[in-house]
Amino acid sequence: MSTATTAPDDELVVDDRPSGFFHSRTWLYGEMLVGAIISLVAAFVLSHEAVVLAGNDAATFSCDFGAVFSCSKVALSWQASLFGFPNSFLGLAAEPVVITLAVLGLAGMRFPRWFMIAAQTIYLFGFVFAYWLFFEAVFSIGALCIWCLTVQLSTTVVFFSMLHLNILDDNLRWPRPVQRFAMSMVRSGGLGFLLAAWLIATVAVVVFKYGANLIG
Repeated sequence: MSTATTAPDDELVVDDRPSGFFHSRTWLYGEMLVGAIISLVAAFVLSHEAVVLAGNDAATFSCDFGAVFSCSKVALSWQASLFGFPNSFLGLAAEPVVITLAVLGLAGMRFPRWFMIAAQTIYLFGFVFAYWLFFEAVFSIGALCIWCLTVQLSTTVVFFSMLHLNILDDNLRWPRPVQRFAMSMVRSGGLGFLLAAWLIATVAVVVFKYGANLIG
């Protein structure tokens, strides 16, 4: 049962926190854990491909098929090594941190507000970076990488799960009207619909860009 708390506008309080399993720490940290594990596996595969391509830039992979999907073509682009090393190495470094956070959260650990703000901010950069790479792949490179798409989609799920949790715990120090709106979105299921719409829009971009070539 949730209770309303009254306090000055500048105090950080959780007002009318919704109940239910899909708002529970078990569900949200569980989503983060599964998404981070999937991203880590994909990052390992991409890192292995990067090492193979470093020794043989003519190498091809099992995910090179059809007219659209070519992991090796994406991996050979400059966008795939934006910081001077394969982007997948970032995933190898970042995802174990998310996995650790999720496991500790499932065990009942409460993190300081500053830590959760930092985690959300850093993951926001990862989220934006994943979608920059996606649009570069679709519109500049002209090929898609199955493992890159896996990282992108799992990153999206983790980002929204972390955002859901931070809204519930009122961690982000948003102005009161913004926090109340965000909480109403969570309570009504709007955040979940936004995630679904986001993922559908991502698929739609690919379909509209490549159409019949996806199965050609």
